[in-house]
Amino acid sequence: MKAAVYDAPGPPGVLRYDDVPDPEIRPGAVLIDVEAISIEGGDTLNRLRGAVERAPHIVGYQCAGTIAEVGAGVSDRHVGQRVVATVPHGSHAERLLAPAAATWLVPDGADIVKIACVPVAWGTADDCLFEFGRLVAGETVLVQAGASGVGLAAIQLAKRAGATVLATAGDDGKLARLEAFGLDHGINYRTTNFADAVFELTNGRGVDLVVESVGSTLADSMSSLAYRGRIAYVGDAGRDDHPVDLGPLKAGNRSIHGIFLGAELVAGPRAHDNIDRLIGEVAAGELQVVVDRTFPLAEAAAAHEYLESRKAFGRVVLIP
Repeated sequence: MKAAVYDAPGPPGVLRYDDVPDPEIRPGAVLIDVEAISIEGGDTLNRLRGAVERAPHIVGYQCAGTIAEVGAGVSDRHVGQRVVATVPHGSHAERLLAPAAATWLVPDGADIVKIACVPVAWGTADDCLFEFGRLVAGETVLVQAGASGVGLAAIQLAKRAGATVLATAGDDGKLARLEAFGLDHGINYRTTNFADAVFELTNGRGVDLVVESVGSTLADSMSSLAYRGRIAYVGDAGRDDHPVDLGPLKAGNRSIHGIFLGAELVAGPRAHDNIDRLIGEVAAGELQVVVDRTFPLAEAAAAHEYLESRKAFGRVVLIP
């Protein structure tokens, strides 16, 4: 099969399109003919500096396609079903071997490209807001990197829950587009100190919750919190070192909660069932996945470079 592979971590240019052995079916797993690959933020971080146990390495958390083969012991999946899968690595390829338990059915008639983008981003956003962020109607939330996959999901989910939604982006055009998805107030972090903007927009109170996916903005996110405010800390898309003094949290009885969806998926059925619900809501048109651009799998390097340019609004998808 063809895959986007590399021998050592580095910039997008380390990716090459090459022939690799087809994966072989195993008990408890399904073999998927891949049709759409959602490039996750973690994919680019792993490609940049993640460990390579064996070269050539196939990066990638998430993709969707049609089951071609079912391993022994699998009773709830069959050949011909369309599924979306999450894996530690391996999605940037024409075929993927995935544990059956790490797959979700794609609803009949749903756009498989959009469903390919749901589990990681939407499951993460939902957990940040509700399972760990404890957001309730009437509260105010700040979503960092509002035009990202997690950001767009969090804006929609928070607005639907009755929150006032603030978000950051580095472009006024992106902020204007986010209004259609529920954004109440946009903050251009390139031209404005967002912590100052938050207090101006909230009449000096601050926000109840920050969805923090950038990492390098963590200190200013802490400064943006209201009394008893919370931070859902989920990522390091900013890639900069960000040593932070957590002492200021104490004065306002504030808190920070680290969140990793992968741990929840292995801890029990809750997160898996939650993602299944979100897939159904996207398929029904109740929630909107935004795909900025698609690239052929052969152009994975260009797709990674485009995503890292911060020009994208929503998801970037590879098509084998």
